[in-house]
Amino acid sequence: MNAERHEFRAPPEAAGLRADRFLAEAIGSLSRSRVKALIVAGHASRDGQMLREPAEAIRPGALYALEIPAAIPALPQPQDIPLTILHEDTDLIVLDKPAGLVVHPAPGNQDGTLVNALLAHAGDDLPGIGGEKRPGIVHRLDKDTSGVMVAAKTELALRRLSESFAERDLDRHYLALCWGLPAVMEGEINAPIGRHPADRKRMAVVERGKPAITRYKVLLSWGASCALVACRLLTGRTHQIRVHMAHLGHPLVGDPVYLRRTPATARTLPPPARDALLAFPRQALHAASLGFRHPISGQPLHFERPLPKDMAALLTLLDCNAE
Repeated sequence: MNAERHEFRAPPEAAGLRADRFLAEAIGSLSRSRVKALIVAGHASRDGQMLREPAEAIRPGALYALEIPAAIPALPQPQDIPLTILHEDTDLIVLDKPAGLVVHPAPGNQDGTLVNALLAHAGDDLPGIGGEKRPGIVHRLDKDTSGVMVAAKTELALRRLSESFAERDLDRHYLALCWGLPAVMEGEINAPIGRHPADRKRMAVVERGKPAITRYKVLLSWGASCALVACRLLTGRTHQIRVHMAHLGHPLVGDPVYLRRTPATARTLPPPARDALLAFPRQALHAASLGFRHPISGQPLHFERPLPKDMAALLTLLDCNAE
């Protein structure tokens, strides 16, 4: 199915109607809720200008257009994307996810994801989840976070692994490069996390958020400029380490969401190191290890991966430019 485009010149009698109602009635085959969603997603225009507000009143004489995107396959399609496999058996697969790889198809990232890669990799050796030949995503790493991940290949493995994650019957350790040096070298951040009250695309420490606990320990530091911190998750909230470290006053190097301004401590670094850290294109966060019990055999499993090359290069540069 190809994309469809509908255009309508608003008649005088349409004055004052909501844009979503006018377009739904003009097209005739779409519900108002569907038209509303398309408008919010940026598929509507008025006189060539994007129309974002479904409730906007119709202007007689204006040309309104709505584009219906082409339908996408109901299931993710296999794509041959290289993967670094750490372990694989009939029940699960453990891998080292590179930074830049989205885990699951979603609006804006319909393909080229880890799920697409796993479908191609597993092929016929994927019994499936819920009657569909797909991997079971037990936990997610942000697109630009690297490191160890596990995915289930069967319904039973998915259920048991999900239970382990929900009950925190596992070990997850991360390495993060943050700005500044925490005043306490080893501690626990116990602060609830929820949607930011003014920016729904961000998370924040909020009074009525979900419980969130991160234990951290400073492993290395370069004066008071920045530090390499080991973090252990006792809960699993969206962006937890990134939010907690920013809340502590030490946002992660390169974080595009929670690093809101150039850190004052950047001025204490020599230019080569300072410029490299300020230009780092992603949050400097790596899932360094993951330990859990095999969902079927009960055997303890533990996997570790060193820092990826881009983060390791930052540490080398910091060492070479240390004053």
